[in-house]
This record gives sequence, C-alpha cells and structure tokens, in this order.
Amino acid sequence: MLAITKDGRRGYTANVGPGTVSVLDLDARKTIKVIPISGTTQRIALSPDDKWVFTSDQTKPRMAAIDTATNTVAKWIDLPGLGYGAAATPDGRWLLVAVQDKDLVAAVDLKTMKVARTIPVVKEPQEMLVRPDGKVAYVAGLQAKKVAVIDLATWKMTGTIDVGNYPDGLAWVK
Repeated sequence: MLAITKDGRRGYTANVGPGTVSVLDLDARKTIKVIPISGTTQRIALSPDDKWVFTSDQTKPRMAAIDTATNTVAKWIDLPGLGYGAAATPDGRWLLVAVQDKDLVAAVDLKTMKVARTIPVVKEPQEMLVRPDGKVAYVAGLQAKKVAVIDLATWKMTGTIDVGNYPDGLAWVK
C-alpha cells in the first residue's frame, strides 16, 4: 500500500484503519501531509504521469483522486461497488479498479474521471496489475484462488491462472 513517484522523491501510502493517505518526502524521510479520505481506505495507485494518486473508500462506492500538486482530494470517482486495488494503463488513459463486492473490474477513463465500462471477473477481485505493454491486465481473485487475465483490446476476461489460497498482491519482476 505504497506508491512511489518515478523520480523517487515522494511516496504515498494508504493508511487503512484511519482512512487516510500519508504523503512522504523520501529525501527528507518525513511525512509532509496526512490526507483524510474516509473511515477506511484501501490500496493506492499513481497515474503514469505522477499527477494523480488514487485510493478506494471502503465505506462508500467511490475512489478518491488526489492531485499530487496540492496533495488534496480533487475529485471523487463513483464506482459500481466498493473499490479495492487499482492500476493505471501505461498510456495514462485508463485506471482499472477491482470492485470486490461485485466481482468486476471498473475501467475509469482518466480524462473524464468516470467509469466507462465494467468487466466481469473472478470472485472477490483484490489487486490489479497492468502488463508493461498495456495489452493485458491481471486481477487477483481472493475467493476464486485464481488470477484473471483481461485482454485490454476487447475488454474481456480471456482466462484465469490457478494460484492457490488467498492471492492478493501482484508485481512484475525483471
């Protein structure tokens, strides 16, 4: 639940229980701001241009869009259910959000900051990951014990990968 800007100077962390986001100055090794979100928040993602930070409100079906220039919640994005993990596409066009209570992935158009489409996926989606080429996304399904594979050209789940109990975090390794 930590996102670091490309230059490595700022970190943003979702503080689940207090429902806040901490803005970290990594050079100075200090917290520079704590942003209130809701009673509970979950996960954190950065836009590819580092202009936006996103975190899911766990008390209402919405996502906070934090402007990194001001470190304030600039917009709320309505979701079809409670959001969880999110990941932006490398081109900066889309933010994919796991909607845990509806077994969906919501595709948010980052130009309009609105959900443009939803994709049915495996049970209880948790964490999102977009392949570096932007053609495929993956979402870990906690109860399904699978990772769903989403073709971003067709916006459809094209398969699953069996992974065992409690899949959650996803990451790329070189």
